[in-house]
Amino acid sequence: MKTRIFLFIGILLLSYSTVDSKERATVNNPSKVGSLNVFTSPDLYNLTMKWVNEYGILKPELKINVTKTENESISGFLNTNGGLGFVDNESFNLLNNQATWNMVVGRDVIVPVMNVANPLIDEISRKGLTLQALAQILGNPEKQSWGTFTGGTQNIPVNCYVQNDPSLISEVESFLNTGKQDINAIKTTDTQEMISAIQKDPNALGFCKLIQIIDVNNQTLAANIKLVPIDKNGNGKIDYMENIYENLQAFTRGVWIGKYPKALSGNIYSVSTTKPRNEAELAFLNWVLTDGQQFLYANGYSDLVSIERKSQLDKINAPAFIENEPVNSTYAMLKIILIVLFGIGLAGFILDMVVRRIRNKKEVVMDSTSHFLPVFDDNSVIIPKGLYFDKTHTWSFMKKDGTVKIGIDDFLQHITGFITRIEMKNVGDKIKKGERLLTIIQKGKQLNIYSPVTGTIKTQNETLLTNSSLVNTAPYENGWVYTIEPTNWLLEIQFLTMAEKYKTWLKDEFSRLKDFFATITNANSTEFALITLQDGGSLKDSILQDLGPEVWEDFQTKFIDNAK
Repeated sequence: MKTRIFLFIGILLLSYSTVDSKERATVNNPSKVGSLNVFTSPDLYNLTMKWVNEYGILKPELKINVTKTENESISGFLNTNGGLGFVDNESFNLLNNQATWNMVVGRDVIVPVMNVANPLIDEISRKGLTLQALAQILGNPEKQSWGTFTGGTQNIPVNCYVQNDPSLISEVESFLNTGKQDINAIKTTDTQEMISAIQKDPNALGFCKLIQIIDVNNQTLAANIKLVPIDKNGNGKIDYMENIYENLQAFTRGVWIGKYPKALSGNIYSVSTTKPRNEAELAFLNWVLTDGQQFLYANGYSDLVSIERKSQLDKINAPAFIENEPVNSTYAMLKIILIVLFGIGLAGFILDMVVRRIRNKKEVVMDSTSHFLPVFDDNSVIIPKGLYFDKTHTWSFMKKDGTVKIGIDDFLQHITGFITRIEMKNVGDKIKKGERLLTIIQKGKQLNIYSPVTGTIKTQNETLLTNSSLVNTAPYENGWVYTIEPTNWLLEIQFLTMAEKYKTWLKDEFSRLKDFFATITNANSTEFALITLQDGGSLKDSILQDLGPEVWEDFQTKFIDNAK
């Protein structure tokens, strides 16, 4: 009976798919194409070209045409030529077309800056400026002085500069909660004029986009320019959680984590006349939201957090609704008949299953423990014999030629989950025990790992540059990181442990790990709901994988760095 029902349903499905495919043959399905048309606003041209060039390496057979379009012409170009566009906030606001499809692919940050020769730069760097102080300065700069906001008595005037860019001014107004009539600053005609004025004026304060003041190649700020720290909580000092202004890397990471005011982070949009359905466009957008995100930071922008990326990926990959088209009446009637027959067949199948369940009720036992989440405990960790382990969760092994192969231990990869990228040092670099050896990255979240030995890097595992997950799947074999020529091996191995001693030490590490998560866990927070399992409070495997960057940063400072 059951076999016959399955056979009947199979025939119905086959018939339905045949009929349906005839109809859909006339619908505009996504198709493979050999070219892709992309346009961009002027400010995003370099970033767009970086994306296009990097993607072109992966898809050499795809021809990508890029057009740079002035902001005022974006709307007309989009309606006339179509294609896929990348635009900033200003260009997006000029579109004024609710029917235009769009999605966020990155962030464009606005920053307050000052001259490095400011007489009170040390005080400003230590205390920062509050939102109220910045609003006061922009409201009436001639009546303000730098000394007023640092608690001093020095009557040093504040000279305000801002580019005459409606989009930028609007975002600054929104951030400071001021009206247009309150903005009182020297408005320059272009970016270079403003930057030049700030570089020459020790008393200057200006607002500009981050991309406008950095050297993309060297990843440094323009000469004589320094970021003004913002005291978000208004307590008169730059706290640990606000201290992101030491260098460009720390700042962009701070923006990503959420330590910088969101009101000063504008959006980078991808736009089109309708939701992209062309296969080449969809593939390119998927890449921009995944692997392409790494190029935002290198070009002076900020990438999206993981939950934003997932949201945008769902947005472009969701099935598109197809507009109604004329349907052959014969096919329509046949469709209805098949659907009815399918419903009858399905009802018969369900009835058969119910009867069988009742008949065999006493024989069927459901094992409620047959599905479980993977547990992370000391039985999960692989501990090969013959390797030296360091308390920074790295391992070492001296080869016959006298070089030392090193890598990351299995314990750490169980915590991080799959690694998506690794930043390594170069061959020939000298490294000391306890110094940063490499950085492991998982979708933008990162941890610094420290060296177990001192020496010179002889080789690096280049395979990890394209397949970093080997650190997870084979940490002691194909997932090794470097070979190092040691300079103090006999002394330093006295501080390393092997096999049984390492296994005993790991028990303390598990206790320390549980203590760490206990300090950050909020029992009422769903974010930490799966950190531990109900069975005795066991830890969940890949525990950090789905947690946010702020937890990774705490894990770096409170767990890894504390072990050094």
